[in-house]
Amino acid sequence: MRTMLCDLLGIEYPIVGFTPSEQVAAAISRAGGLGVLGCVRFNDPADLDQALTWMDSHTDGRPYGIDVVMPARVPTEGSAADLDQLIPPGHKEFVEQTLLKLGVPPLSAGEATPAGVLGWLHSVARQHVEVALAHPARLIANALGSPPEDVIARAHAAGMLVAALAGKASHAHAQVANGVDIVVAQGYEAGGHTGEIASMVLVPEIVDAVSSPLAGTAVPVLAAGGIGSGRQIAAALALGAVGVWMGSAWLITQEYTTSTSAPALTEALRQATSSDTVRSRIYSGKPARLLKNRWTQAWGEPGAPDPLPMPLQNVLVADAHQRLIRSGDPGVVPMPVGQIVGRINEVRPVAEVIAALVRETDETLARMGNLAS
Repeated sequence: MRTMLCDLLGIEYPIVGFTPSEQVAAAISRAGGLGVLGCVRFNDPADLDQALTWMDSHTDGRPYGIDVVMPARVPTEGSAADLDQLIPPGHKEFVEQTLLKLGVPPLSAGEATPAGVLGWLHSVARQHVEVALAHPARLIANALGSPPEDVIARAHAAGMLVAALAGKASHAHAQVANGVDIVVAQGYEAGGHTGEIASMVLVPEIVDAVSSPLAGTAVPVLAAGGIGSGRQIAAALALGAVGVWMGSAWLITQEYTTSTSAPALTEALRQATSSDTVRSRIYSGKPARLLKNRWTQAWGEPGAPDPLPMPLQNVLVADAHQRLIRSGDPGVVPMPVGQIVGRINEVRPVAEVIAALVRETDETLARMGNLAS
C-alpha cells in the first residue's frame, strides 16, 4: 500500500492520523504514518512549543504535522475574562441547571476552572503557527478551510506543506486557488467539525474538482470521515484519494488512554455504536459530530438556548466539560467523534492499529485485483 502521498510526505503508509495527543501523534509517525497534533487545546503557545519539542525527540526522525483551527473570518477576540462578559446569563444558568439535573458534581477544591479553549481564536491560532514554524513539522493543516495566504506563504518558505479540510467541492477548488497543497475531503460521517455531504459522494467530487485531468491540476486528496478499517482505506483509494485522514480511530489506543487518564471516556467510546453520535453546535459553536448522550440531548429539549457562536460556546461550556469528564459517568462525557466509533471497541497500541489497517488494506486490494482479472 504505497501512493504518491508517501513520497510527498516521506512516510511509509498513506495514513495521516489526527489527534490531540502528542504521544499518539508520535506513535503514528513512528509506525509509518504521519501523526498530526491538534493544537486547539493549547491556550498557552509555550505549552505547544514544549509538546512539539517532545515530539522532535520521540518520532525517531520521522515527519509529523500540526493542525490549527483558524477561522477565515476573525471572530470576537479577547481574553477568557473578556469573552465571558459576552455570554448571556441565561446560557450560564441553563448549563448549571443541566449539570445539576445530570448529577454532575462541581470541580474539587483547588482544581482550576478552565478558561475555555482559546485556540478557536484567530490570534491564538496564529501563535500556534509561529510555534510550529520553529520546529521541523512537515505539514500544517487548517481544520476550518484554507489558512490566510500569508500563513501559506510562510509555511512554504519553511519547507512545510499546507493542507485544508473541505466539505464541498467548491471549498476545495478555492483552497487550491489559495495555494493549499493537499485537500482533505471530510465527509459528514467524520468527528468534530464536519459538513453535510457523505464521504462516498464527497471524495470523488473533490478529486474531480482539484486533481483530475478535467480540473487541469494534480492536487492530492485525502479521504476523511467513516474510515476505521483497511476495507475503508481501500474504498477511499478506489474513490480517487491518495491516502486517508483518520481521527476517531486513535481515541482508545493505548497511548491515548494512558495520556488522558479518563476511564469514563474510554468506556463511553467502547459502548457507542455508529448510531450514537450527533452533529451539533454545542461543543464549539460550529457544527461538529459528538458522542450522543444525556448532555447533548439536554441541549435539544424545549426551552434550551441556541448555542453561541465560536468561540463563546466553548468558553461557556469549558468548566462543564471538565466536570462531565471527571464525573466518571460514561453517559455524559463530551467528546467529538465520528460514526466510525462503532468499530473502535478495543484498546490497542497505535503500532498494532496501523499494522492491522495495512494488512487489511493489502488483502482488500488483492481481492479486488482478483475480481478485475
